[in-house]
Amino acid sequence: MPAAPPRLLSKQDFETLSDFRYHLRRFLRASEDLIQSKGITPLQYQLLLHIKGFAGREWATVGELAERLQAAPHGTAALVTRCEEIDLVERRPNDADARQVEVHLTKKGDRLVALLAALHQSELSAFSRAFKIPHLDL
Repeated sequence: MPAAPPRLLSKQDFETLSDFRYHLRRFLRASEDLIQSKGITPLQYQLLLHIKGFAGREWATVGELAERLQAAPHGTAALVTRCEEIDLVERRPNDADARQVEVHLTKKGDRLVALLAALHQSELSAFSRAFKIPHLDL
């Protein structure tokens, strides 16, 4: 049986999509400006954030970070190297599996991601209010 064709979108659907994209882009633009004012790139910030926010532990593998960033593993490895060069992260061998490498925040990286996350709170709160998302309203 062939799949049903998607329904045609209404004017209200397009208004909702437009409004969502506007607020998302507004948040991202403010975020990009804030991050760059601290001397790193948005992608470097995302890497730090995904390490800090990785569920259940204080580190992540390059493969896990690539998934979170929706990027190729070799590109993520290069990003980790660039962050290592400016002392934001460090690679460590995994005690249980020597083939696995853990990516940890350095003290400098931990301080920077904490500062940037705190500075994002007002923009994140405005974004969550626009879409009535209570768990994001910090």
